[in-house]
Amino acid sequence: MKILLTGTTGYIGQSLLPALLKDGHEVVCCVRDKNRFDPSKYTTGKLQVIEVDFLEQDSLAAIPDDIDAAYYLIHSMSAEGEDFEKLEKTTALHFRDRIQKTAAKQVIYLGGITNDQKLSKHLHSRKVVEEVLASGTYHLTTLRAGIILGSGSASFEIMRDLVEKLPVMITPKWLNTKSQPIAIRNVIEYLAGVLGKEELYDQSFDIGGPDVLTYKEMLLGFAKVRGLKRTILIVPVMTPKLSSYWLYFVTSTSYTLATNLVQSMRVEVVCKDNRLKEILGVTLLPYDTAIKLAFDRIQNEGVIASWKDALSSNVLNEGISKLLTVPTFGCFTDKRQAEVTQVEKSVHKIWSIGGENGWYYANWLWKLRGFIDKLFGGVGLRRGRKNSTMIHAGESLDFWRVLYADKEEKRLLLYAEMKLPGEAWLEFKIIGQTLYQTATFRPLGLWGRLYWYSVLPFHAFIFSNMLKRISS
Repeated sequence: MKILLTGTTGYIGQSLLPALLKDGHEVVCCVRDKNRFDPSKYTTGKLQVIEVDFLEQDSLAAIPDDIDAAYYLIHSMSAEGEDFEKLEKTTALHFRDRIQKTAAKQVIYLGGITNDQKLSKHLHSRKVVEEVLASGTYHLTTLRAGIILGSGSASFEIMRDLVEKLPVMITPKWLNTKSQPIAIRNVIEYLAGVLGKEELYDQSFDIGGPDVLTYKEMLLGFAKVRGLKRTILIVPVMTPKLSSYWLYFVTSTSYTLATNLVQSMRVEVVCKDNRLKEILGVTLLPYDTAIKLAFDRIQNEGVIASWKDALSSNVLNEGISKLLTVPTFGCFTDKRQAEVTQVEKSVHKIWSIGGENGWYYANWLWKLRGFIDKLFGGVGLRRGRKNSTMIHAGESLDFWRVLYADKEEKRLLLYAEMKLPGEAWLEFKIIGQTLYQTATFRPLGLWGRLYWYSVLPFHAFIFSNMLKRISS
């Protein structure tokens, strides 16, 4: 079948794509910016990449007419401002209007469980999107999920941050809210399994794992799997705003996403009974097994996708293509070079920079800069990286975004997503036996210039020693 996949660069999209290719489908991937998606990671199957912005209706003309089915995996939960509900409805309307003009017989939508009487803005928006998609002339199959557990998923990584960093947690009362978490492997089985099943047309199904747990039970269960002893104290006085700040500073999430998560976590998300598990023959994984499998994948460097790659600064919403050419006019630069003793060894160090590997010199200063970034509402340093030795264009790397990564060319170009009074690039390039390391800063007004001169003394020893460590 010829399948249209939206939300390709998101966590679910990146996890579903290999399964669709493995099943022999031809997949047309919708991305807003081709430079943020590296198709070379997928070495098997037939894959086509098109640029589509679902907020710009004219761009949907790029979608082929001869598709057989489409997956709708778009959401705006981490969008800045209060209008993400409006954004979600608009994108759904544009998608519906275009898809019903194609040959697609089925649309598959992954939404949220909406069985509670009171819904958060996020879950209400998910319900509205489902209603919009259901009004199309194609057949809609809706899967509704709550917490999704897997290496790289938002829920898993946030719980990991909390459990591994806090021996004692003073938490809000929403930790007593019940949820029915499901392993990402089961989600992919469901998403792939309903494809082309006519008996499942025009139906909706709640999907969840075999365990119904409170958030407190999930955190303690996570700690047990990790062999950690944790104490959780629940207090009734923590407001939603305070809870959002708590999540924001302790975990790698943005404040906007933390706010939406807190609102949703106050709503019970438990499945209604249905027979989809029996129809598709899915064996549901228990909570502790899902956590163990996620850590197995992390330890084996097998993380396919991470929600953190989608967590970016607003400037990237317009695409990274315009950022690939590093400016020179009106910029400050810190250029350094060193002779390389072993080229392949230095390339390996460049490709391993950041995350748990650190920045090779004064890591405590990098962490301090990440903490300061968090104080000013930035992404901070906690996003890390998916793989300790491999990296691709479009991925996040601590508080940087990878713009260009070509190992054969021996060139890595990063763009700063930290809060700055300007824009910053960091480039590593090896030509012959020489390593060139260039930091470029384009200041914004007087504050930008003052910022550059204030950090210049730190650059003198941080960048010089980083260069020495990489080149040696």
